[in-house]
Amino acid sequence: MITLNVNGRAHDIADEPSTPLLYVLRDTLELNGAKFGCGLGQCGACTVVVDGKPVFACLTPISILRGRKITTLEGLGTEDAPSPLQRAFIEEQAAQCGYCIPGMIMRAHALLTANHTVTDAQIREHMNPNLCRCGTHMRILAAIKRAARMHDMAHDRVYSAATVCWSRHCPSRARSDAGLTGLLNTATFSSRA
Repeated sequence: MITLNVNGRAHDIADEPSTPLLYVLRDTLELNGAKFGCGLGQCGACTVVVDGKPVFACLTPISILRGRKITTLEGLGTEDAPSPLQRAFIEEQAAQCGYCIPGMIMRAHALLTANHTVTDAQIREHMNPNLCRCGTHMRILAAIKRAARMHDMAHDRVYSAATVCWSRHCPSRARSDAGLTGLLNTATFSSRA
């Protein structure tokens, strides 16, 4: 029995330790966001995030995932309440057939979680392992840039609100970056941002 932490929930898995994560996600946990594309780690359709890093679920045996945090597309948002990244993909019409999109979103999620101020070159390099057979790469890049801008705008709004709140409650330390750090750290900039 292996316990996997998927989208913040513990799951006891009775599958063989060598079973690829993709099969456990799809067949055992019925989380069908990650897709089977090539089974060789060459297309990225199965990409999920493990401890903040994108991995190919088709190649990753569950035996190495004990105690690690696994995030799938289903852990980002819902159809009714998509994450900002998912919303950016929708607004940029980044999907054509949609088969690669869950993997693209998860790889982009790992990038933007680590660094919200990414350059075009950084996005291209990071997204390179994932393929879109329909050729919507430019829309995918636009969606990632939009999501990064959405995060920056949200951060600016929270920072402005924190500044006002901080200056009202602690006039002697108004606009102190050190004082604001505590307020900003309590703001919701989780992996869903």
